[in-house]
Amino acid sequence: MNSENFVVRPKRRLVEKYASSEAWVSLSGEDFTELSQEVAGLPSQLEAEAEETKRFDVLVLKLQLAILRSQQPTVERLREQLKSLAGLLEEKPDIPLIKQQLPLLQDVQTDEWWQDVTLPMLEVLRKRLRGLVKLIEKQKRQPIYTNFEDLMGDEIAVELPGFTSSDNFEKFRAKARAFLRSHQDHVVIFKLRKNLQLTSSDLSELERILAQSGVGEAEDIVRAKEQSQGLGLFVRSLVGLEREVAKQELARFLSGKKLNSNQIEFANMIVDYLTEHGVMDAALLYESPFTDITPQGPDGLFTSSQVDELVSLLESVYARAVA
Repeated sequence: MNSENFVVRPKRRLVEKYASSEAWVSLSGEDFTELSQEVAGLPSQLEAEAEETKRFDVLVLKLQLAILRSQQPTVERLREQLKSLAGLLEEKPDIPLIKQQLPLLQDVQTDEWWQDVTLPMLEVLRKRLRGLVKLIEKQKRQPIYTNFEDLMGDEIAVELPGFTSSDNFEKFRAKARAFLRSHQDHVVIFKLRKNLQLTSSDLSELERILAQSGVGEAEDIVRAKEQSQGLGLFVRSLVGLEREVAKQELARFLSGKKLNSNQIEFANMIVDYLTEHGVMDAALLYESPFTDITPQGPDGLFTSSQVDELVSLLESVYARAVA
């Protein structure tokens, strides 16, 4: 940090204090408060990290969270993304930085490495590879043309138990949305709209009313639970939050803060998203339209502690739809 910068200058005493390594030997609660509220938001002369690096951090974080929440389909999807990235890096062994990590890159692509994988293992992986992912070239694969005649037999209809086509499932979603929004006075749907904590009996009641409504088959309900990590989250995504409730949730974050117009607009966009979708993955804060305000997402508008507070708020909204 440049202490002559007009933004940094008023905090020069704190900047010089924490520029000394001795200040970090033992940090008190007061020190943490100073760092988070006074120092963290000051501009630095360090170059911003590459977008690919930050996206890789988010990818590993989402995988760690999915493991903690036992969200197996999400774990498998994110694991395959990491394997793919490792494979692309392995194709460039001539780069010294990548060559140093070749053993890890090769191990990550094996199923054995992922057996009983731990969060510390993923953290080591993140730290060792985060600086390399920007070396992956964005390339277009050339199309492969073939010229042969397909031999087709007679068409046979095959029923696959437990499987529903995408079109049928989208019809189920549309019917379920119409049904649920016409029954918003039902106690469980009311609790979801008001962001009140659900219980296991609430989830059982949700499953019962959906099954009896005739909007879909049992397989549709099972698929809905699997795709949304629970029936409560699936229903919340269809009925959303009441706007006043979403505004009250954000009001807890905004309370006591002096915000500029961009920060207020950012918060209002979160309110809009929660009103429509009911829950929000914090990773979406780093995507459009949020990055249309600032390319860094919330990091470009709020301090580190405020971003953590915002993420915690979104997680609490998510948790209330899960028994």
